Amino acid sequence: MGSRMFVAVYPPESVREELAEFLAARPGMRWSDPEQLHVTLAFLPSVPEHAVEPLQDLLAEACAPVRGFVCGIHGAGAFPHPDRPAVLWLDVEDGAEDLARLSRRVRGAANRAGVAPDGKAFAPHLTVARPPRGENATRWIRVLERFSPPLWTVDEVHLVESHLQGHGHRPRHRSVAVFPLAD
Repeated sequence: MGSRMFVAVYPPESVREELAEFLAARPGMRWSDPEQLHVTLAFLPSVPEHAVEPLQDLLAEACAPVRGFVCGIHGAGAFPHPDRPAVLWLDVEDGAEDLARLSRRVRGAANRAGVAPDGKAFAPHLTVARPPRGENATRWIRVLERFSPPLWTVDEVHLVESHLQGHGHRPRHRSVAVFPLAD
């Protein structure tokens, strides 16, 4: 079995720090580690070791012609539904079309490398919490909707390895490669 990986863009440290301060003032939820906040462009559940190098080459090719673009967070929600949330998220609305195009490019690169993405529809978001089972998320969504950081520029894409730590523990992420976008 191969490594669990994903291809993602990360908000700049300033946005992650601002979010960490915003969430720290709101106890009662187990918030995601700000260092791990990202927009997943493609989830790759099993990447064989022999496919990592070709995957990196094809991702570099896919990202090189794409110009950097502006992103911004506006709104919040829950998957699959606020009454039964598995995940609370912030909506990445500004730049959503650019992110969708980039997602299609990196998913195509993964397929050409023989690494099948998970096949879920792309929805640009930042996962900020995984609520306890059965908790209604409506109140938390209203709180999260008040978070409105400055816009930022996406200028690179990361290939990230994800290590699960065991039940109840957060995964550890390690950036394996970074691919710059065009100036």
